[in-house]
Amino acid sequence: MFWTLPTIMTWTRIVAIPLIVGVFYLPIAEPMRNLLATVMFVVFAATDWLDGFLARRLNQTSAFGAFLDPVADKFLVCASLLVLVHLNRADVFVALIIIGREIAISALREWMAQIGAGKSVAVHMIGKVKTVVQMVAIPFLLYDGVLFDRIATGLWGQWLIWLSAVLTVWSMVYYLQKAIPEIRARAK
Repeated sequence: MFWTLPTIMTWTRIVAIPLIVGVFYLPIAEPMRNLLATVMFVVFAATDWLDGFLARRLNQTSAFGAFLDPVADKFLVCASLLVLVHLNRADVFVALIIIGREIAISALREWMAQIGAGKSVAVHMIGKVKTVVQMVAIPFLLYDGVLFDRIATGLWGQWLIWLSAVLTVWSMVYYLQKAIPEIRARAK
């Protein structure tokens, strides 16, 4: 199951990272770099939904795919946040909240799986909402322009990335609350 179509699509999100970062070093006008990076992010982020759909539809789900999918998502989001901080389009505090949460919850899930309590920290709706808000905020901030002569994507992106940070903390608290009984039981 290492080279199925869904897994290859997941790998493309990881391969996309240097491509998206590299766009900002091309000798082209900033609006074109912004547009190119935005389109690339949206296309590669869409593979997150598509690879899961195809894995289920083609009966190609695997433990490796289940491991790689969230890793690819986190790499793509974290790398994009670092680019946005570098471009002064996202606050470093927001990036620290989001990246710190991803590391903490990934470690928590790994530990909970090792002790046989992984289901207690399974993905919840608040985590999914957080991801959707991030996946809208990031391309808005990458584009950093005006869409349809009405939508200031930089401004909307700022609001959404801060909302994402709030949802990030909320989801982290939720997962920690679910894990606390197991943590207390193991601490004795």
